[in-house]
Amino acid sequence: MTTTRFAPSPTGHIHVGNLRTALMNYLIARKAGGTFILRIDDTDPERSKEEYVDTIKEDLDWLGLHWDRLERQSDRLDRYADAADALRHTGRFYEAFETPIELDLKRKKQLNMGKPPVYDRAAMALSEDERQALRVERGQGVWRFKLNHARIEWTDGILGDVSIDAASVSDPVLIRQDGQVLYTLASVVDDTEMGVTDVVRGSDHVTNTATQIQIIEALGGNVPRFAHHSLLTGPQGEALSKRLGTLSLRDLREQGVAPIALLSLMARIGSSDPVELETDMGNLIEGFEPSKFGAAPTKFDVEDLFPLTARYLQGLDFAAVVDRVAEVGVPPAKAGAFWNVTRDNITTLADLDKWWDLMSNGADPLIDEEDAAFISEAMAMLPDAPFDESTWGVWTARVKEATGRKGRALFMPLRKALTGQSHGPDMGALMPLLQVVKARE
Repeated sequence: MTTTRFAPSPTGHIHVGNLRTALMNYLIARKAGGTFILRIDDTDPERSKEEYVDTIKEDLDWLGLHWDRLERQSDRLDRYADAADALRHTGRFYEAFETPIELDLKRKKQLNMGKPPVYDRAAMALSEDERQALRVERGQGVWRFKLNHARIEWTDGILGDVSIDAASVSDPVLIRQDGQVLYTLASVVDDTEMGVTDVVRGSDHVTNTATQIQIIEALGGNVPRFAHHSLLTGPQGEALSKRLGTLSLRDLREQGVAPIALLSLMARIGSSDPVELETDMGNLIEGFEPSKFGAAPTKFDVEDLFPLTARYLQGLDFAAVVDRVAEVGVPPAKAGAFWNVTRDNITTLADLDKWWDLMSNGADPLIDEEDAAFISEAMAMLPDAPFDESTWGVWTARVKEATGRKGRALFMPLRKALTGQSHGPDMGALMPLLQVVKARE
């Protein structure tokens, strides 16, 4: 059975980069009728916060990305210890004691000699007495996995055939000096024991994947199918990493972005398929295929989310927004008409407040100097409120007859005077909801 996972660290809010990984893994699992695991990577007790675990769940729920199983790596520390013991037993795990300064000096020396700056495995030549002396002097060392210096190859679901020379990669540290198990080992153990069959993640993990394949094989596990999606950039190709803090799902939700608008964009950008608003998750699932995605960096513009959100809102029936309209303060008797008038003239639901304020309190008139006399004359002909569906047509016909104005020269100044805007809903439908006209004050 197909099994995928999303493994966020609870050290902050999910952002659009995380979402791309979560969504792709979710879509693969759902398309195959498989299992989607939410796995909280909380092995770092200092940086992991329970509040972020809660917000991760809330954000995924908001998007409708519901998981089948919830796992926490902090509950599985004994499994990682067992795996470490197994690697020690087979001679694939060794303790190293170099300080960061010593490692940096080694790298610089290798670069000066024209060699790859990889760890030289000096720790493997230490005797037990030398290791014990270093423990006394420096404390516990780090534990490194001994790579087989051979080419590591796999067929990537997005990148195609990948081949990495393990000799060009340092033996990865899997356990820190303080005993904390790092993601590279924990993920392998979890993927193996949880039967994960497919892993989609960012292209910055390609080298990490190569080392993990050898760790999986050393532990006797089955290697999943890997796919590495491109990283997101800004709309001009600029690095997005510095802006991710302002592109959290929480921030996008507060800005009024519709979940399906965000999913529609993230499920298609960077692929050969055009971005289209989907109103049904089933269509996103059915149309998803990792091989359609390219390896080139993918441009992401947050502004693209708002036209998609607007189109989604335009398709909603009143029943879907009745509670939100009530929050605005629209009386029940006018609520349906209010939605029908405004739905095509909002970008997010927050815009409803502005329209109801305009209708109930009036708008500051926008009057061009050359239209001042015309507006003054026209306002004198405007019937008293309450207005009805015929008010706009009757009034503009009367103004046309009295002033000789017609077409845009007639209608646009009147719209701007009543609404303070040069665009908006059909004025015939808006007038029955307009309670105050400041232009006549």
